[in-house]
Amino acid sequence: MEVAEQKAKADGRWPVMTQSKQLCVIICVFALLAFGFPGTLSALDQSDSGFQAYLQSLWPRAEAAGVRRATFEAAITGLTPDPSAPTASAKQPEFDKPLKAYLAEAVSTPRILRGRAALRRWNPELSRISQRFGAPPQIIVAAWGMETDFGAAKGGKDIVRTLATLAYQRQDRALFGDEFIAALVILDKGLAPREKLKGSWAGAMGDPQFIPSAYLKYAASFDGSAFADIWDKPQDSLASIANFLRQSGWRPNLPWGMEVVLPPGFDFASLHRSFAAFKAQGVVNADGSPLRAEGDATLFLPSGAAGPAFLLSDNYWVLKAYNNSDSYALSLSLLADRINGGGELRGRWPAGEAFLSRADKSLIQRELQKRGLYSGAIDGRFGQASRDAIHAFQIAAKISPADGYGSQEVLRRLTQN
Repeated sequence: MEVAEQKAKADGRWPVMTQSKQLCVIICVFALLAFGFPGTLSALDQSDSGFQAYLQSLWPRAEAAGVRRATFEAAITGLTPDPSAPTASAKQPEFDKPLKAYLAEAVSTPRILRGRAALRRWNPELSRISQRFGAPPQIIVAAWGMETDFGAAKGGKDIVRTLATLAYQRQDRALFGDEFIAALVILDKGLAPREKLKGSWAGAMGDPQFIPSAYLKYAASFDGSAFADIWDKPQDSLASIANFLRQSGWRPNLPWGMEVVLPPGFDFASLHRSFAAFKAQGVVNADGSPLRAEGDATLFLPSGAAGPAFLLSDNYWVLKAYNNSDSYALSLSLLADRINGGGELRGRWPAGEAFLSRADKSLIQRELQKRGLYSGAIDGRFGQASRDAIHAFQIAAKISPADGYGSQEVLRRLTQN
C-alpha cells in the first residue's frame, strides 16, 4: 500500500500496511488481546485434554507451511496451556492515555540519556546499518527504546507455549494459530533455536518485539549470518528494525517531520499541503529557521491550535506501521530528536485541557459518520481519518480555528440538534 493511502486510512488501533500484512499482525495481536477475550485465560487447566487435541488439529496448517512432522511433534509434545496469559482487562496506554502524559513517560530524561548512550555505544554498527537500510541511527535507536527500553523489557515467556495458549483460547481468531505455526517455521528452518524463542505475553520477541511472522520477514543479522539474534545481539536487533522501516517505505534523507510555529492568522483551510505551501503561508520551524521546501506534509495539532504544532512527512506514517498510534509514533519521533541532541518542545500544552472520554470520542465518530464525513471504525480513537473528518465538520459549521481537534466544542456542536 502506498504511503498516501496509508496516511488517509490510518485511524484507530488497526494498522495499515505499506508492504505486507505482517505489519497488521504486529499490532492486531495486542489489540485483540486487549479487547477480544470473553473470559480469563488464567482459568485454563494445565491438564486440559482439549488443548493437545486442538494442537494436533493444527497439523494440516503446519504441514502446508512446510513444517516437518518431527518439528511439529517436538514442539507440542508435553506442551500445556499457560495459565498466566492475560485477561480481557489488558490496556493499550498508547491509545488510552492522554498524549501529554504518554510523552512524559516515553520521552523521559532517563530514557533520552540511555538512548544517547546507546547511540554512542553502537555508533560504528549503526553507521553501517543506516547506510545499508537507509533509516537514520537516531530513529532506529528510538524504536529500540520505545519497544523494550533498549533491551531492558524483552519478556521471558516461552512464545511457543504462549501462542499455543492464545490460539486454543481464541479458535475464532486465525491470527494466533498462524503465529504459532510461524514460530514452528522458525524452528523447522533452523533460523533460531527453541530456547531463544522468548518474549512477551503476546508472543512479541526480542529487542524489536517481533512476533514470529514479522521475524520471518524482517529479521536481519548485522554480519550477514543466517541467524538474526534479536534476543542477545543488539546489532542484529538494530539491523532488523532498520530493515522493517525500509520495507515499510522509509525514505532516506526525509525527516519524520518537525515541530513548527504557525503565524498569526494562519489559514486552516487544509491540513494537507506541500512543505513549500506551508512555508509560503509563513509556517517556520520551532527554532525560527525556514521550513524545508521538498515533499508533502500534514499539519498535526494534538491539543488543537493552542498547543504544540507539527508538520508530518510521509516517514511519520511509516513509523505508525510499527504501532498505529499517534502517541507512539510522535513519542518515537521526538525521542529520536532528543537522542540526536535536539531540545525540548517549544510549544506549550494548554493548561487545564479537558480531555474527551473514549465514549465521547466514539460519539463524535458516530455523528461524523451520520454526516458522511467519516467511514472508519467507531472505536473512540482518533487517527488522521478522524481528524480530517472533524476538520471538514469545523469548516462546514464555521468553527474557528478549523484545526481538526476533537474538542468539547466539537462534541457540543455535533450533538446539539
